[in-house]
Amino acid sequence: MKNIVVLGSGMVGSAMAIDLSKNHNVTVSDIDQNILNKVRENNKELKILCIDVTNESELKNAIAVFDLVVCAVPGFLGYKTLKTIIEAKKDVVDISFFPENALKLNTLAVQNKVTAIVDCGVAPGMGNIILGHYNELLKISSFDCLVGGLPKAKKWPFNYKAPFSPIDVIEEYTRPARYVENGKVITRDALSDVELVDFEKVGTLESFNSDGLRSLIFTMPHIPNMKEKTLRYPGHVEYVQVLKESGFFNEKSIEINGMPISPLEFTSKILFNEWYLGKTEEELTVMKISISGTNSEGRTEKIIYELYDEFDGATGTSSMARTTGYTATAAVNLIVEKLFVGKGIFPPEQVGKHEACFQYVINYLKDRNVIYKKDSIIS
Repeated sequence: MKNIVVLGSGMVGSAMAIDLSKNHNVTVSDIDQNILNKVRENNKELKILCIDVTNESELKNAIAVFDLVVCAVPGFLGYKTLKTIIEAKKDVVDISFFPENALKLNTLAVQNKVTAIVDCGVAPGMGNIILGHYNELLKISSFDCLVGGLPKAKKWPFNYKAPFSPIDVIEEYTRPARYVENGKVITRDALSDVELVDFEKVGTLESFNSDGLRSLIFTMPHIPNMKEKTLRYPGHVEYVQVLKESGFFNEKSIEINGMPISPLEFTSKILFNEWYLGKTEEELTVMKISISGTNSEGRTEKIIYELYDEFDGATGTSSMARTTGYTATAAVNLIVEKLFVGKGIFPPEQVGKHEACFQYVINYLKDRNVIYKKDSIIS
């Protein structure tokens, strides 16, 4: 049993803390004491700790007593927070999905003898783990990932609810999207190349470019074609594009009645209520991963993994918290049980390449009823 601290007590952070508390001593931290008090009221076995992660000395002192850190802070705080954790010489699993390149911290992590598994959610995360596994078995020619978290009940105009901060969702809609085509990295605007895709349990969804490949661009340069696209209900992209093109996502302040106001902050405040996912509001996660390549027998093989997961009414846990959080808690236990012992920065594909780690994560998720269905086509 280890002493573990989860930085961030949001929907996903809380779910991870509850899952880890089954076998470990877990403390949940946040800058907001009121949020922590509510977490404590609902989960008496969890300890709480008020921390400002932007204060480096405070953060280092606070985490000094813990064996491992789980970082679930908002994306704009993620890189600096991860750097501070590494400087404090603490092993860490990170799901903050910050825009910076985590691999730039590899030398620091090696020097401090830290194991840091980053981007360890559902996508990026589980998609990378699966790709890392099959990269050891096939000469891969293409990797495609379609993924999205959606509310069951559609509400006009956006037909969307977010299990995390709207500003992190807006970041996904504004950050340029990179994918790999014929061995070249292509950069397009986010929300571009909209396509309609049919899913058995959900119906027709629209997919669009988002910057989801992240570390794969650097760790899998031998794969000539790689793309990740986000899924939403049809019509969502058009309404978001209207906001984007009208300047509602701009960070530069404008003056209104002598007061400087950031359009992005204003929009985030408005969308917080519009996109707020209630604690008992039913939602789902859908993902389809397609990997094509040549197997050891020289035959073309296509591997397909599909995920359909729903809100767990019995525990009150959102699907996005389950699919994202439990991938991360599986990684925590890989480190605790010394199944993964490398020192440095490790994106999930570098974890999934190890057969024992891959099977451990698949089984860990299956035990929590997060099930990836596999199909294989050989020609």
